[in-house]
Amino acid sequence: MPSVGIVSLGCAKNRVDAEMMMYQLNQAGFQLKEDPAMADAVIVNTCGFIESAKQESIDEILELALLKKEGKIKAIIVTGCLAERYNSDIMKELTEVDAVIGIGKNADIAAVVKQALDGNKVEDFPDKMLLPMEGGRVQSTEPHWAYLKIADGCDNCCTYCAIPLIRGSFRSRKMETIVEEAERLVRNGVKEINVIAQDTTRYGEDNYGKLMLPELLRRLCKIEDLHWIRVLYCYPDRLTDELLDTIREEDKIVNYIDLPLQHCDGRVLRAMNRRGDKESLIKLVQHIREKIPGVILRTTLITGFPGETDEEFEELSDFVAQTSFERLGCFAYSQEEDTPAALLPDQIDEDVKKRRAEIITEQEALIMDKWCESMVGKEIEVLTDGFDRYADCFFGRSAFDAPEVDPCVFFTVTDRKPRSGEIIRVRITDHIDCDLVGEMIES
Repeated sequence: MPSVGIVSLGCAKNRVDAEMMMYQLNQAGFQLKEDPAMADAVIVNTCGFIESAKQESIDEILELALLKKEGKIKAIIVTGCLAERYNSDIMKELTEVDAVIGIGKNADIAAVVKQALDGNKVEDFPDKMLLPMEGGRVQSTEPHWAYLKIADGCDNCCTYCAIPLIRGSFRSRKMETIVEEAERLVRNGVKEINVIAQDTTRYGEDNYGKLMLPELLRRLCKIEDLHWIRVLYCYPDRLTDELLDTIREEDKIVNYIDLPLQHCDGRVLRAMNRRGDKESLIKLVQHIREKIPGVILRTTLITGFPGETDEEFEELSDFVAQTSFERLGCFAYSQEEDTPAALLPDQIDEDVKKRRAEIITEQEALIMDKWCESMVGKEIEVLTDGFDRYADCFFGRSAFDAPEVDPCVFFTVTDRKPRSGEIIRVRITDHIDCDLVGEMIES
């Protein structure tokens, strides 16, 4: 059978979709190639969330088009959010593409690849709600950690966001199938599971009539040999005391909460179709830290939303200083067509948006530096990821660090070399930028 390579861009949820497609291809007899340049056909599982992500997807397709022109690959298949969002426009603009399919066609990926390799042009955009949420996966992360997608779509309808247009309405998976998938992952060597959805805190509201994330987490905690459970993408309005109590009480759930707030000014938040203001959000952060002592909080913020005044940006900067999030990502607002915010007056100059994002990022770097300094002398658990030849030491992640977005822990060893996926203890001795540095402690 021919070989296939997959390039998956964007978020972790998209990555899980790619892993499910890889499984379908493997079952159909295709040979999976780690290096797409060595494959007969290449699937680009695109992101279409914001302008920079769209451009990254297009650039990847254009690079593959050069390989196709040189005869190194035979077919290019475009899937994912960009394909779902722009449909037939992709093939019109990128004539080198052989197939473009919407997310509702993912289950038929093997047939689509075969058609493309046979020289047929394919365009198919069925109902996005047909996106498979159950099934096998070929894990593309390190063997010892994985993402676990518990829902898809979104009903929050933030005015800046195209996700509801792309992924459809929010829909949860059945709890039994999620637990079964987690058990399979752990049997295959996974020690850390990162629970994801567009809004994890909404889990179960559609299927069970109430918020069921705490119950799901407690069931996941019963899985033997699972060491860490991390919860990502928590919507602030649904961060209940029941959920906070569950995180505090269950040893396997790391004290880490990803809480995307986007802004703190009340007027800006209302324009975003989000709730709260600076005072209420500061109270929420204080409440979380009181309920879960030592919790690590991560947030994402948007600068340059239409109409954001200098005073409102200063309020955001002051909020960052007051809350001292241990982890923070900041993005300049991206004006996305077909979203309500794109039509708002007072769109802000690109340079102003980006400079404001840079200011928040620089501000957060100082906060993280101070936090890293507070960790010197402490002993922490680290999940070993491997050996860094450049730094000439081992590296991994602590419970404080989500994969792919947070810093690492670099550590030296004396005699015994830890295995990839092994959980060891490290004494922190220093930090470089935002990465902790330490030495492995022998038992």
